[in-house]
Amino acid sequence: MIREPQQERSRTTRRRLIEAAVECIGELGWTGTTVAVIAERAGVSRGAAQHHFPTREDLLVAAVELVGEVQLSELRSQVADLPEGPSRIETVASVLLNLYAGPMFRAALHLWVAGSTDQALRDTLVPLEARVGREAHRVAVDLLGVDESHDGVREMVQATLDLARGLGLANLLTDDTKRRQQIVRQWARMLEQNVAGTTSV
Repeated sequence: MIREPQQERSRTTRRRLIEAAVECIGELGWTGTTVAVIAERAGVSRGAAQHHFPTREDLLVAAVELVGEVQLSELRSQVADLPEGPSRIETVASVLLNLYAGPMFRAALHLWVAGSTDQALRDTLVPLEARVGREAHRVAVDLLGVDESHDGVREMVQATLDLARGLGLANLLTDDTKRRQQIVRQWARMLEQNVAGTTSV
């Protein structure tokens, strides 16, 4: 049997701990997510967890970063499958407005709420959210294929992302899929009306 190199095992353990932290935050909230709980979820000892992340805050900061990375990765992964022509905007609207309907957004929301009263967490979250927000906006512009030098286009793109977060909130307690689909269709029509003729190509 070939043993996994130590460095690779270390990376695998770190990743398992970070992913477990994200799951725990989404399910248990900020206060319920302890190092012991995360370690048990990841299938490692508490000592091993503290070897990789000496403090709870170190581990949760890594989890915050993963949440942002996954959200952006999911957004970018949609690009190759987008159709060309008139149906593109509705498809993009659907991709963007469903961006915050999954477990990553649930974890992010718990972190935002906790950060509103925890100064140290807020100091970590604010610059990260700003970076993720800028990148999400840039990817949304690319997906829509629009030119922000036209009046109102930047605001429409940002409004789309803000609407997506609101729809993510509405989906937290009950399945809001049916209503969200109706909103996607209506918002796509609004995008077509407001960004038509502003393509960047």
